Amino acid sequence: MKKTLLMTGLLTLLLSGCGKSDDVLVLGTNASFPPFEYVGGASGNEFKGFDIDIARQIASDSGKTLKIQNMKFDSLIMALNAGRIDFIAAGMTITPERQASVNFSTPYYEATQVVITKKSDTSIHSITDLRGKHFAVQLGSTADIMAKKYTDKVTAFNSGFEAIMELNNGKVDLVLFDSQPAANFMRKNPDLKIQSLPFAAEFYGLAVAKKNPQLLQQINTTLANIKTNGQYDTLIAKYMK
Repeated sequence: MKKTLLMTGLLTLLLSGCGKSDDVLVLGTNASFPPFEYVGGASGNEFKGFDIDIARQIASDSGKTLKIQNMKFDSLIMALNAGRIDFIAAGMTITPERQASVNFSTPYYEATQVVITKKSDTSIHSITDLRGKHFAVQLGSTADIMAKKYTDKVTAFNSGFEAIMELNNGKVDLVLFDSQPAANFMRKNPDLKIQSLPFAAEFYGLAVAKKNPQLLQQINTTLANIKTNGQYDTLIAKYMK
């Protein structure tokens, strides 16, 4: 009997250690998407960005401590539905396909896709000119889905940085990427240029598991509050330069 009670106690301790603390809110992100989420700061390993600041406010409003899990973009929804993270803030576009798996907050940012090419490339003037080109995209992103409409030559990478490097190395014709992060990358890539084509607007949302409506409500409340009290505009001015 004593052995049984001891084993039961140990099992309880192990199981409790595997769960997430009620005092912690776990954010899943892909911190290679500046200015929305990236690694930097004085120490060089701080999580920073527009989404990160919003996530910190959500945790604060929830009375919890924010813990950040950095992972591949295409694994975020799987991690969310497996219960390894509580919500996603990763510049994630709201799409019907994703809405089938998760719930999204009210939209908090409007974006669009842009084309990045070498400055010497003068072959693209319209969306029609994209057909048959070799695209580089971020794996699992909106661009990854869109690119397949124009070509069967799509190379997907875990980060936008890797896609940009592939273009710089002459391995692809263009990168399809979100407008604001694309502008951010241009500061360090003077031999590249952005071309704006008439792609449809898209909207970012914070993703929550369908079984967690209370957190979704808190997220939407925080988003509404920061837009009302001016904090949202302050973050736009801080990050969208």
